[in-house]
Amino acid sequence: MKAIFNGVVVAESNDTVVVEGNHYFPEASLKREYTSFSNHRTSCAWKGQARYLSLLVNGELASDAIWYYPEPSDAAAQIKDRVAFGRGVQIVE
Repeated sequence: MKAIFNGVVVAESNDTVVVEGNHYFPEASLKREYTSFSNHRTSCAWKGQARYLSLLVNGELASDAIWYYPEPSDAAAQIKDRVAFGRGVQIVE
């Protein structure tokens, strides 16, 4: 699977976990040179508190386009050390 934003592959892995229709990529597959800080947080009743990163690729910013659960609940343990994508990021095989 590949996560693509603004024509650039920002993560790639054959090991994704699908939860609620979202592919969670191993954190190590994320190309950090395209990420930037976000202080956005959300809370999920069954997964826990999510933190976010933004993407900056070729001058285009996607705020809060990456989310992850640093300390997921026991029910969501399979997404520990994984990231998911939204906000204009295309997920393809």
